[in-house]
Amino acid sequence: MNLIENVAEYLRNNAKSLAIDIVEEIISRSDFEISLEEIHEAQNAYIEYLGFLGSSILSNENEVPDGLIEWSILNGEREALLKGKISGIIIRYPVTRQVFIERFAEIGMEHGLSVEELLLINKRINYVLDISIHETILAFERFTDKIIKQAQEEVNELSAPIVPIQAGIAVLPFIGSFGLERAEYIVEKAVAKVAQLKIDCIIIDFSGLATIDAEVANHIFNIHNVFRLLGIRVIITGLRPELAQTVVSRGIDFSHIDTYANVKQAIGSMDT
Repeated sequence: MNLIENVAEYLRNNAKSLAIDIVEEIISRSDFEISLEEIHEAQNAYIEYLGFLGSSILSNENEVPDGLIEWSILNGEREALLKGKISGIIIRYPVTRQVFIERFAEIGMEHGLSVEELLLINKRINYVLDISIHETILAFERFTDKIIKQAQEEVNELSAPIVPIQAGIAVLPFIGSFGLERAEYIVEKAVAKVAQLKIDCIIIDFSGLATIDAEVANHIFNIHNVFRLLGIRVIITGLRPELAQTVVSRGIDFSHIDTYANVKQAIGSMDT
């Protein structure tokens, strides 16, 4: 067994105590707060991480230790799930890198490594750290994007619900501000839901709509064409003057659509 193999064996046998010492040293050099739970998580993570480094110093120059990428991805996803910030990941790496390099230099000298061997280990430490932070950040961003997308879909669904009010009649109230993505979502989901509920007449209510631009208005008003092809009557309510002007300026003709000031009037018209 050569000297570098001795160091790798030392890391495997002493991973727990080394991880505890390294985390304590990182904390002592940092100015950010860390909870006791986070300390324990970091210690457990570094126990496994030291195993990657032990494998790495015995590997070829560009070989990635088994499990490193998966470990880094889990770290990034966990940080995203806890609603952390990407800066919270990056800020820890400079001091972490410094502590690891210094500690491994001490271990290497204790095992009698040459300068060349110490440089080799230093190179491998930096390589593993760089791979790890790269995969961690990518995983964080992917998982965060997934969470945002899910939240947006929930908002879209809640902000344009199909509300049955009588047999064959439902209201589609528009609430809040609309962007193109939300408008497309409504066209895709609302039409399917109306057909599923066997609705004969849909009242599209604009009274809760805060803002809407011309492109989105065009998208929204085209929904009545889809309903009409399905044999569903469309009634529009709550159309404010400024919104009507936006629609007219886009050349959208809704003169053949029944319009009322509010939902109550629209329902009353059906009873006459």
